[in-house]
Amino acid sequence: MLKIQIDNKDGNVWDISMLAADVSWKTSRIGKAGSLDFTLIKNAPGQDKTFKYSNGDIVSVQRAEDGADIFYGYIFSIDGGRDEEVKIACYDQIRYLMANDTYVMTNVTASEVVQKIAADFNLKLGQIDDTGYRIPVMSEDNQKLLDIICKALDLTLINSGKNYVFFDNFGSLSVRNVEDFLLDFFIGDSSLMTDYTHKTSIDSDTYNKIKLYHDNKDSGKREVYITQDSANMAKWGILQLYQSVNENLNEAQINEMLEMLSKLRNKESRTLKVEAIGDLRVRAGSYVRIQIQEYGINQPFLVDECTHSFDGADHKMSLELKAILKVI
Repeated sequence: MLKIQIDNKDGNVWDISMLAADVSWKTSRIGKAGSLDFTLIKNAPGQDKTFKYSNGDIVSVQRAEDGADIFYGYIFSIDGGRDEEVKIACYDQIRYLMANDTYVMTNVTASEVVQKIAADFNLKLGQIDDTGYRIPVMSEDNQKLLDIICKALDLTLINSGKNYVFFDNFGSLSVRNVEDFLLDFFIGDSSLMTDYTHKTSIDSDTYNKIKLYHDNKDSGKREVYITQDSANMAKWGILQLYQSVNENLNEAQINEMLEMLSKLRNKESRTLKVEAIGDLRVRAGSYVRIQIQEYGINQPFLVDECTHSFDGADHKMSLELKAILKVI
């Protein structure tokens, strides 16, 4: 059971646990705010006549039996009409990072990027792990704030091999190492899973030839650094990544980046979609072991997207999962 409350910010807090139906909580690891959708019935029997709700109201969801925190966010749309059903859509703090702005930052960690943007937009912070790697320059003109944060985390992964997840933890923005989110149970043939689909692909984010370049201002020439896997090029054809690097990086640093990119990108991507009995410990950014005998799968996967659906006592979850390579 869920405990769902609406805070009107005027001193009134309403428990709507018995009024809300078709509850769905969705989290995404990259590029989207966490969301909560549910349906209310207007003028339900026993409903307080002074009960009201409006855009901007706070909505919180906790597990009824132990008060465990699940979702904390704000109403962003109210969709009603002639019938009795009103559909409510809520988002967590990350929704405010959909705004665009310009930032120029030097020698910063991804953690510091999050802290700077959160301070500028008056957003609450939670646990922010030190991401370690210092990005020489981030020059982002009229970019979405969330994209800037995701880019900083991507650069950290490419240059250090360490994978961090950014999320809203019940009203507090957090940055955590995915290794700290390995759940202590598995999902698979004999545990929770009810259905699945499996996909391998070289169609997206797979590269067997990587060229990095920067323009040498002193010589006036473009310097290019290359790594390639001839065996995979013969097998898949040439899949090339060509991108610039910061001009302040030396040859050793660029070669380290080439090696890291090759480890991360010179492989098939493997994704899973799993339907399972719901467990609220699972959310986007979690790291959960999957066991599927048919495909010889017995390893942790990163949860890219997670949707929890509630219908009375029935609780299901849909997971989009991605295999990640430990490079360190």
